[in-house]
Amino acid sequence: MTPTPTPVAEATSLRQNRNFNLLWLGEGVSLLGNATTAVLLPLLAVVGFNAGPGWMGALTAATWLPWLVIGLPAGAWVDRLPPRRVMITSDLVAAAALASVPVAWATDTLTLAQLVGVALANGTCAVFFRTAYGKLIPDIVEARHLERANGRMFGTESAMQVVGPGAGGLMAQFLTAAGGIAVDAVSYLVSALCLSRIHPSAEATVPDEDSESLRMRIRSGVAYVARDPYLRPLTIIGGMSNFGLTGFTTLLVLFMVDELDLPASAVGFVMMTGSVGGLLGAAFARRVSQRLGSGRASTWLLVASGPTTLLLPLARPGWQIAWLVAGLFLVGLFVVSGNVIRNAWRQQYVPGALMGRATTASQVINYGTMPVAAAVAGVLGEQIGLRPTIALMAAIHLVACLAILRTPLARLHHLPAPTQSPSELPSPRLGESKA
Repeated sequence: MTPTPTPVAEATSLRQNRNFNLLWLGEGVSLLGNATTAVLLPLLAVVGFNAGPGWMGALTAATWLPWLVIGLPAGAWVDRLPPRRVMITSDLVAAAALASVPVAWATDTLTLAQLVGVALANGTCAVFFRTAYGKLIPDIVEARHLERANGRMFGTESAMQVVGPGAGGLMAQFLTAAGGIAVDAVSYLVSALCLSRIHPSAEATVPDEDSESLRMRIRSGVAYVARDPYLRPLTIIGGMSNFGLTGFTTLLVLFMVDELDLPASAVGFVMMTGSVGGLLGAAFARRVSQRLGSGRASTWLLVASGPTTLLLPLARPGWQIAWLVAGLFLVGLFVVSGNVIRNAWRQQYVPGALMGRATTASQVINYGTMPVAAAVAGVLGEQIGLRPTIALMAAIHLVACLAILRTPLARLHHLPAPTQSPSELPSPRLGESKA
């Protein structure tokens, strides 16, 4: 049975929730730094080292490769550790990795290989941080307020991505791209400080599963996702969609600089249009979910995000850059809005003891396709050109989005309520504990 929401004033649910506010503040600052680096790192490679599609592919692939390599064991490890501590450690390591870029730039020792290494280290930290993040939110926010909390976090992420790319472009122009990356390093320290002041009541409770092997724990998470009729298709579709999205994103900065003749400052402002759409999508996700039903809203927002990417390769120098701006805006609007709804549902649907493993089992597919897409896009960009590669990747994303219509999710008015009892979880022979 779907729980009936209890009318609670927003001030009571979130504004007076000290733990959530600290998380929100820390993440807001960190996400602002991340949004600048998403522009500054490829800009530094293109402008500072004249990197081509191959290096751009390597840079993006390094960011997402950790999900493919260590995603599954990371989920098993995080399920046995206090999530807040995992997130703090990830922040500190990421700060050190990013700080090495301006230091190397100042001493004239920075190389493209180091940029790829920094992207790899930052991506590795993101694996642990994002896995633990999925466990921390339900610990500090009541279940009935998860959709609103997720909407606020996604909205903040989109808001920072609105400001970040533009700020990144300006910093690249006035402070150099390497100097701008130092901002992100500091933002991770701010995030770690805020997290250190959070005290979730559930943090001290860590599952006692020392007798269960790492392999069995991984298998239990994979089995849970593979058997679930709703998580399984979402995972597969997410992987296909991310392949297309990452493929064209890998080449987007190079496309704007080389083929659309945009200066560095303008690149940031064009990139932020997608975040403007994401900000609006996060703001209206809850309202759309209530009006259409979470199932219908999730399905049709995903379907709507598909055709919008086909606008990107239509862009040409001059006024036709508007095709790129419109495409990025609509992709952000529909993708983020759907993600808010699905993330809030997943945090209630998946049992807490399996959250880390189930999250990474899904994300290994969702994010594991991204380094492959980046590498493929880099090769295709060299062989057939930037515009045809972007068009091909946009078409892959479109096919993935339409695939939702062939799943049980397309027939649901509301996403399913959590119904798993201990007997319905993956059996001990597949690695699930008897706790």
